Amino acid sequence: QVHLVESGGGLVQPGGSLRLSCAASGIILDFYHMKWYRQAPGKQRELVATISTGSNTTYADAVKGRFAISRDNAKNTVYLEMSGLKPDDTTVYYCNAVSKNSYWGQGTQVTVSA
Repeated sequence: QVHLVESGGGLVQPGGSLRLSCAASGIILDFYHMKWYRQAPGKQRELVATISTGSNTTYADAVKGRFAISRDNAKNTVYLEMSGLKPDDTTVYYCNAVSKNSYWGQGTQVTVSA
């Protein structure tokens, strides 16, 4: 059975940093393109960052220069380093593993507030 478990969310002040983790079991992440999405209530899911199996990365314009996606295949884990956080970054963040199949985690809440 496949599980993706996000962690690392929480409450942070504007300008602060968080590191989200997405730990996988039941699949080998080496073979998956990995993506981080976020979705606020009542809004469409937004693609935040991607990292290919070859570790090529892309970012949404809203997070370029502030967020960094990385992967540690030895730990079967993907990360999203977030810095310079803004209140607009407040929402639930999801990781997604994509190959022939697509798997999703349950999400982790990030709240940016003074």
